Amino acid sequence: MRRALGLAGGMILAAGMAAAECRQALALGLDVSGSVDAREYRLQMGGVATALDTGEVRDKLLAMPGAPVRLMVFEWSGPGDQAVVVPWTTIDGGVTIDSVISTLRATERRDASPGTALGVAMKEGERHLSRQSACWKRTLDLSGDGKSNLGPRPRDIRDSIAASGITINALVIGVDDPKISDIRQDEIGELSSYFRAEVIMGPDAFVQTAIGFSDYARAMTQKLIRELDGLVFSELSSAPLPPRPAHQ
Repeated sequence: MRRALGLAGGMILAAGMAAAECRQALALGLDVSGSVDAREYRLQMGGVATALDTGEVRDKLLAMPGAPVRLMVFEWSGPGDQAVVVPWTTIDGGVTIDSVISTLRATERRDASPGTALGVAMKEGERHLSRQSACWKRTLDLSGDGKSNLGPRPRDIRDSIAASGITINALVIGVDDPKISDIRQDEIGELSSYFRAEVIMGPDAFVQTAIGFSDYARAMTQKLIRELDGLVFSELSSAPLPPRPAHQ
């Protein structure tokens, strides 16, 4: 009986894998507005690279070769200033992960407008994810260290893309100054509440926090683990099992 259920489960999982080209499309949107200086830019880019190079993140990215993750990275700042750093890439092996990491570490900061157009970044991420409709889940990761001050309000953009089916998570970056820890905690608490109320959306959406850019790699690692965790088994557990035969 156990063998029969195991075979049935394997068939269900295989069918799910065949029905989708990927299990998750993951778009990372990085804040490069005027509040982010050259040092913080490098900590952010290097932080994503470090997170992707973590053993647990690598294992989760490569957990289902038949239904891989697709990853892309873009920068955002003012209303007309977004740029793709890593185009959509199918994560099909360690070599591919290494290539993405090398690209991130080699990327130089470009001239960017100083504004923080968070609503535009949300719409840009939705536009990129709309091209990955075959994936089981589509997730937009938005990193930011401040509230929107240009362009459409995030709450209005969120309402306009509510039917898209995407999930938006946030990585909120607080002030990096250990001499004023109390003020820093108040600031990151307020900013987290803003992102929670105005930005995140979709099933199991959440806000991850980083206490300054020096904490960004740790926060991004935890965020990726949480986003990737459970996708392998959630598809199997949600599928109905065959009826159990009556005892003779």
